[in-house]
Amino acid sequence: MDTTATEQRVNLIDINRVMEMIPHRYPFLMVDRVVDLVPSESATGIKNVSIGEPYFQGHFPSRPIMPGVLIIEAMAQTAAVLVVHTLGANAEGKLVYFMSIDSAHFRKPVIPGDCLKLHVSKQRSRGGVWKFQAEAKVGDVLVADATYTAMIVDR
Repeated sequence: MDTTATEQRVNLIDINRVMEMIPHRYPFLMVDRVVDLVPSESATGIKNVSIGEPYFQGHFPSRPIMPGVLIIEAMAQTAAVLVVHTLGANAEGKLVYFMSIDSAHFRKPVIPGDCLKLHVSKQRSRGGVWKFQAEAKVGDVLVADATYTAMIVDR
C-alpha cells in the first residue's frame, strides 16, 4: 500500500454522504454506511438487515432470508462508493453497471437482524471498467462472495 493511499484512508462515510455519491434510493439502497475505505484499493460497507425490508414480504415469508442477488448488489454498491471516492467529485451520481458476475457463492442465509459487512477489493481498473473481489460476512462468518466487473457511465 503506498503512503498516499494510507493518508487518504476514510474511516466513515455516513448514509447521507453515500446517497450523494451513488444514485440508489430506498428500497434499493443496500449500503447504510462505509466504515473503511482506502482509495483505489478497498472499502468495507455495512447493511443492517431489517424485517421491514420489502423483499421479506415475498422471499420466503415463513422463513425470511435476504435474496442472494441483493447481497451481490450490496457488495456492488459498496464498490461504487469506492469508485466514486477514488475518482472524485466529477464521478458523483454516475451509474455503475455490472458487466459480469463470476464465481458467486452463497454460503449461509442472511436473515432479519443480521449486520452484513461488505468488503470489496479492487483487482484492477482500466478506463471506466473496474474488477472487484467481494465478500459478505455476518460477524466472522462468510455468507457470500463473488468476483465482478463493472463500468462507470454518465447518467
